[in-house]
Amino acid sequence: MAAEQEVFQGSPLSSDTQIPKEAQKYEEVDPSAGPPANDAKDESYDNIDYPPPWKWERFFIGGYNQSRMFKFKKPKTMYTAINLFAGVAIMFYGYDQGVMSQVNLNEDYWNHMGINSPMGNSRNVAAEGGIVSVYYGGTLIGALVAGSLADRAGRIKAVVFGSMWALLGAVLQASAQNIAWMCCARVIAGIGVGAIDCVIPVWSAEVSSHSARGTFLAVEFFMNIGGLALAYWIEYFAYLNPNKSMAWRTPLALQIIFIIIIGVGVNYFPESPRWLMKVGREEEAQNVLKATREGDVQYELKEIKKVVKFELETSTANHYWAMLFPKDKYSRGLRWRVFLAVWLQIMQELVGIGVITVYAIDLFEDAGFGEELSKLLAGFNNLSYMLSVIFAVYTLDRFGRRSTMVWGSVAMALILLVAGILDKFAQVKGPNQHAYGAGVATFTFLYTATFGATWLTTPWLYPTEIFPLNVRAKGGAWSVVGWSIGNGVITMITPFLFQAISYGTLLLLFGLNIFCLPFVILMYPETSGRSLEQMDAFFENGNSWNVFKASRNIKDAGIEDWRWTKKMQEEDFEELEQGGKTSNAGRSPEEDEKDARLSWKKRPAYTFRRKASNAGLM
Repeated sequence: MAAEQEVFQGSPLSSDTQIPKEAQKYEEVDPSAGPPANDAKDESYDNIDYPPPWKWERFFIGGYNQSRMFKFKKPKTMYTAINLFAGVAIMFYGYDQGVMSQVNLNEDYWNHMGINSPMGNSRNVAAEGGIVSVYYGGTLIGALVAGSLADRAGRIKAVVFGSMWALLGAVLQASAQNIAWMCCARVIAGIGVGAIDCVIPVWSAEVSSHSARGTFLAVEFFMNIGGLALAYWIEYFAYLNPNKSMAWRTPLALQIIFIIIIGVGVNYFPESPRWLMKVGREEEAQNVLKATREGDVQYELKEIKKVVKFELETSTANHYWAMLFPKDKYSRGLRWRVFLAVWLQIMQELVGIGVITVYAIDLFEDAGFGEELSKLLAGFNNLSYMLSVIFAVYTLDRFGRRSTMVWGSVAMALILLVAGILDKFAQVKGPNQHAYGAGVATFTFLYTATFGATWLTTPWLYPTEIFPLNVRAKGGAWSVVGWSIGNGVITMITPFLFQAISYGTLLLLFGLNIFCLPFVILMYPETSGRSLEQMDAFFENGNSWNVFKASRNIKDAGIEDWRWTKKMQEEDFEELEQGGKTSNAGRSPEEDEKDARLSWKKRPAYTFRRKASNAGLM
């Protein structure tokens, strides 16, 4: 609760928003001056050429209505309600992702799909993986459509749109009679989940402040893994039903409860104030801020208007094609952000979580456990996974995104290396087989817990922090595209991997974790503690894919906040307002390098620690 209370201490944009240089020409504002006395009559912000309403908007049901919005006496209560609702939506995503884990083991399901036992031949293995992975083709389509719809019609209407597709997909999955039927149902459900998955993180980030975005999202993803665990245990007990057809259809049908709550409930929550301002609904944006913030919101409103005016004038970049094939410097910066968002999601799958969660039962059976015990172990592994996300609430905002991901990859790599070696011996019958199998189970639990505490939330949080307002929904869509590609490929090939290289699958994942490390260290700037709009300064002035070189370029450009390998601390914001230093380190990179050369032989541990600290890893 302390983290939630922190959100309401002052306006989140009042002290730390760094506006792009192009936007500064409209008015120079002293952040320490406080709210302007006559902000409403300031022509430089009121003279905004808002776009006309989208002509097709009225054909999409639902949407934000101020009279229908929940009313609470305290902003803190509204903020908590939004947090819980977003958590329910993310829980549905977890439930939907995990619901196939035991469906794949049901013999009645095999018979209906015409795949018999998936362990029989390559065709059956391909069918099992194909039914799971085709879902991610739908999520890719849904994300791209919803990303555009959220910018045109609003975040809430985009969520309702996704809910309708997800509802149809859930009904078709629960009633599937053959493999073609199931594949079509999985694609349709994927479109709905991709739409919801794309918009909810963006929406929740835009109604929260910069100071606790990590905590906000970590709480949501605690519920996400709760959905994964819920799906698993519902399937476990449903499997005890002697009617084997109902044993796999019931968990699929229960998705409908989540979908109705999301599709109906979202209409009673506030719309993103940034989107409302973007379409000229200033009064409604102000009312949303008052409902979700404590204190005066005028200064935050002014800063949002300032950014909206700049970004509306660069609206030609708000197209998927323009983001990939830019024609100007601003669009080229967007292309780099797209790459970072997509590649981060792909790396999240490369580190191996999809293999462990979806095929955990197969992993435990290969390690020498019986079918029933393997199911129980997989279920308890999901519960451990869920509880581990609590640590992300602490790590993300305290240590930053880069440090969390780097040390998470290091830990997971070591865990997978040991687990792979133990799994090799666990598959050989002998007096020590059970001991080796217990070791595999222990390190599998450690792996999923480490992933939940480090890598689970960051790839979803990062896109909401690096994309500017006018393309933020499409940025979220690109993130889901990366997630869909990574998940689709991994879930398709995993059955073949277990069949072909067995314990070598874990050793392969060890190598992939090491492979991901240099990308995080060299390419990804630290976003923790920086406002949603502040990232523009980095991408406009960095001019390098290497975050260390980009930091030097930003420093050379005279920008005070130049150390982008490290988290921005609250005391740095105070010094920003007072015109003091804004770097998290009091020393320049040149001084660090010189001191390192002189002191490495004398103080290696100290020098290594300082080097790691300057890289944002400690």
